[in-house]
Formats: sequence, structure tokens, C-alpha cells
Amino acid sequence: MAALTADIRLIVGLGNPGADYVETRHNAGFWLVDMITADLGLNFRFEKRYNADECKFKSAGKDIYLLKPQTFMNRSGQAVALLARYYKITPEQILVIHDELDLPAGTNRIKQAGGHGGHNGLRDIVNHLGSREFFRIRVGIGHPGDAKQVINYVLHRPSQADLNAIETASRDTLAVMPLVYEGRIDKAMQALHT
Repeated sequence: MAALTADIRLIVGLGNPGADYVETRHNAGFWLVDMITADLGLNFRFEKRYNADECKFKSAGKDIYLLKPQTFMNRSGQAVALLARYYKITPEQILVIHDELDLPAGTNRIKQAGGHGGHNGLRDIVNHLGSREFFRIRVGIGHPGDAKQVINYVLHRPSQADLNAIETASRDTLAVMPLVYEGRIDKAMQALHT
């Protein structure tokens, strides 16, 4: 089997803007992209043309952009598509970090392409890019066990035990990010998933 590689140029964290949402499960994508930014010694700045917080760094001679859309989750695709078009970044060069109900808290997974699985942020990105071929880091937040409880669940804070598990998984993910920047997705997956 061929090695899974990618030329990642844009890393997007998903969440909802505003103080009311900072500590909610739905913002797990923001949490991890903030950790990545801090790890790289960078700071986000608001970029009006995308309505998003943005920063960039160089890795292996190429610019990689970090993005936090400042629209609500279900409008995340606007900023992603605007930046991607501006810098001529293809869907296959995009990595989206998002909360994942289907994984327990403390389990993060890298995935290539796929559907939106009912996630409104992913759905909007798929619609705006016209493609599902972007990579994802799925940040496990667990499931409330009842589909009717999902909206309430993602818009509330995790328990302390779940938060600790999410933070541990995020530190493990941070450790494999240099492989992601280098495009060695298969090696990053192998390290994170075992």
C-alpha cells in the first residue's frame, strides 16, 4: 500500500466564537488549534476579509496557515473557502480539527476525507469547498447516549474527567503534528492511533 502523504497548507480549528462558548465541547477544535499555535510560539490576529482569526508559520519552506472562523459553527465554510481560494489551497491540502461525538473523550483520530456525520461545521465546509477530500483530526468528546440530547451536550462544558482526557489526547496529537507539517500523514496516524 502506498504511503499516505499530504501537502497540508491550512489547518482549521472549529468552534463557536464568544465567551459563552469558550469552554463548551463544541469548541474542542478551537482548543487544539490554540495549543498548536502556542506550541509554535504564534498568536492569532483577526483577519477581517475572512472573518476569522489567522496566523501562519513556515515548515519545510512552505507557508502553513492556522485558522479559527469567527462565524458560528454552521457558517465555518465561508472563512475556509475564502482563505483557500485566496492562497490557491486545494481541499486535499486542508486539515480540519473538530469535536467528534462518535469517539470517547481522550481519543483523537486523524482521518482522510469522508462525510460530515451530521457535524454542522463540516457540512458547511463541504458545501463551500464542493469537496469532502480534506483531512480531519477528530477530537473525541463522547456521546450523551441519546440523539435528542446532542445539541445540549455539545454546547455544555465537559466533566472534569472528560476535560482531562481531552487535554491528554490533545497533547498526544500535538506531539505528532511535526509529522503532519512534513506531510507524513501515515506516520502521524500510526503514532497517534497506537
